[in-house]
Amino acid sequence: MRKPYPSDLTNEEWDVVEPIINESNYRRASSKGKYPRREKLNAIFYVLRTGCQWTDLPHDFPPWKSVYSQFLRWRERDLFSKMNARVRKRPRKVLGKEPNPSAGIADSQSVKGTEKKGSPDTTELRKLRVGNDIFWLITLGF
Repeated sequence: MRKPYPSDLTNEEWDVVEPIINESNYRRASSKGKYPRREKLNAIFYVLRTGCQWTDLPHDFPPWKSVYSQFLRWRERDLFSKMNARVRKRPRKVLGKEPNPSAGIADSQSVKGTEKKGSPDTTELRKLRVGNDIFWLITLGF
C-alpha cells in the first residue's frame, strides 16, 4: 500500500464514481485488469492536479502508458463528463434542490477585464518585463 497523495479519491468519492467506471468498461465489471481502475484514476487526477507529464508519474502509480491509454479510452467514452454530472448532482440532492440547475449566474467581477490605467508607453514597458524580452524588443522596434 502506498502513501496517499492529496489528489487521491477517498473511499466515499470512489463509491460514487465506481459504478460509472464499471458500467462503461468494455469488459465485464467483475473482470480484473493488471492494475486497479481506482489507481489509474488516482494517477489521472495526480497528473491533472500537478500538471506533470504522463511520463513523470511517480513510480508508485501504474506505468504511465497504462494510465494514459486508460485515460484515452475513458475520454472517448465520455466517462469524465458522466462522473462530473453525477458528482455535481449529489450535493444538490442533499440540499433538497433539483439535481439539474435551472439557471446559471456569471459574476462580472470574477472575470478579468482589460487594463484601463497607464499610458501606452508604460503599458508597453510592462509587457516587455513580463513577456519574452527578444520578442518585445523586435515588436517595439528597439
